Amino acid sequence: MNYLFDFYQSLLTQKQRKYMSLYYLDDFSLGEIAEEFEVSRQAVYDNIKRTEAMLEDYEKKLMLLSKFEKRTELLTQMKSAVEKNATPEEIMSLLDSLEKLD
Repeated sequence: MNYLFDFYQSLLTQKQRKYMSLYYLDDFSLGEIAEEFEVSRQAVYDNIKRTEAMLEDYEKKLMLLSKFEKRTELLTQMKSAVEKNATPEEIMSLLDSLEKLD
């Protein structure tokens, strides 16, 4: 959820960002967040669950995290291939895979 929040937080409202940040990054409890915003614990819970569902939906549609992870893996493979003096064909194959991600 932290990675999804990192990628999609700009698509959230300020209140959603604050709740998620306090809950996931600052490790606040639902009760602590509720107290800070003067709302019920249930209201905080509902907001966080809705926001989590939104983040997962954004990832299904935009796939930014998935593409980032694949891109990172391909770059690691490319570095390894260069260190092992891979053939130009092997390196080009990795480059082709990288280009196809977008």
